[in-house]
Amino acid sequence: MLVREGNDFFVRGVRLLDLCEQFDTPLYIYDGHSIVDQYNRLAQAFPGVKLKLKYACKALNNVNILRLLRGAGSGLDTVSIQEVHLGLRAGFTPDQIIFTPNGVSIDEILSAVDLGVQINIDNISILEQFGHRLGSRVPVCLRLNPHIVAGGNKNIQTGHIDSKFGISIHQLRHVQRVLQSTGVVVNGLHMHTGSDILDAGVFLRAAELLFDAAAQFPDLTFMDFGSGFKVAYKEGDVVTNIEQLGAEVSAAFQEFCESYGRELELWFEPGKFIVSEAGYFLVRANVIKHTTATVFIGVDSGQNHLLRPMFYDAYHEILNISYPQGIERIYTVVGNICETDTFGWDRRINEVNEGDILLFKNAGAYGFTMSSNYNARFRPAEVLIWEGQAHLIRKRETLEDLVRNEVELDFLRP
Repeated sequence: MLVREGNDFFVRGVRLLDLCEQFDTPLYIYDGHSIVDQYNRLAQAFPGVKLKLKYACKALNNVNILRLLRGAGSGLDTVSIQEVHLGLRAGFTPDQIIFTPNGVSIDEILSAVDLGVQINIDNISILEQFGHRLGSRVPVCLRLNPHIVAGGNKNIQTGHIDSKFGISIHQLRHVQRVLQSTGVVVNGLHMHTGSDILDAGVFLRAAELLFDAAAQFPDLTFMDFGSGFKVAYKEGDVVTNIEQLGAEVSAAFQEFCESYGRELELWFEPGKFIVSEAGYFLVRANVIKHTTATVFIGVDSGQNHLLRPMFYDAYHEILNISYPQGIERIYTVVGNICETDTFGWDRRINEVNEGDILLFKNAGAYGFTMSSNYNARFRPAEVLIWEGQAHLIRKRETLEDLVRNEVELDFLRP
């Protein structure tokens, strides 16, 4: 939790400017207590059901964050075989991990089978190949596309009719034929309509479709409703009322279980909801550049470290934590990458001088995990704040890291 005391900013008692001196910038900082608190809030929001939360590790996959959430009781949602290995390295057991890839080969899925995790299949071609290889030996979950669109940016909507994700709810007859011919057993149904869902309506409409489909699958043990709960990115943002949503979804799920004939587990796969607000990204103002129309703040980072503003047109509140008492001025904040990498247009920020530290809020989700080495820039360090102490959990990269896997050809050496 970010707290201002006088002209200084603290997270859990740790002064942020001190961290910039200690670890340099750019720098990712995570409030571990906020992560656990948000997980617990979600875990308590669904009364009367057998709830399991599978943290979507694509949001933030540092091993220490994964271990923090494992200790809080979370399972893990993974989308690549590499993420499965990260989860196992963090101490998750195979039965705590669901593997929900998209567009991967059958060989990658069979590798996940060998590791013992729950398989989630999202297309009929892979379902057929899986059935021919394994038959009824390994039960699978099916990811269905309900053709219901979540709110938010079109780039985070995954339930529309043209989405690459999931098996269309209208293809269930085809699915049944595959199951009958291969003997595959389905133990779970899954959906994910996208991000920035505000109320229970989207879940309930899609859930009704899954509830109807469940009649065709007699061996279910769980239903997975994905996630997509909305958090605030700026003052006045409407957010998901998770307690209200939890009460309504739980009631509908209990009613479904009664009609199905036994109690199933209710799964969710939260990522951004758990870690977004716990993360802060600190950068240094390199240059203040005046043009005929704009005053730019050029910082020591870019879209290579925080891609969301350029990729999703995402908003991150930006504060000058070096000089918060300064008069507010209008700035456009840009990166040091040789691309148009704008973090924010026409922002009201307390007067910025070269060398000042700027803080980006809501940087815990899809920040470091989407970073790159574009322009041969090093990826930043990561710091976890826990029990009033700052712990380095990832070192800043060096030139040796950048060229580690290059193979130099002797005949081209100078």
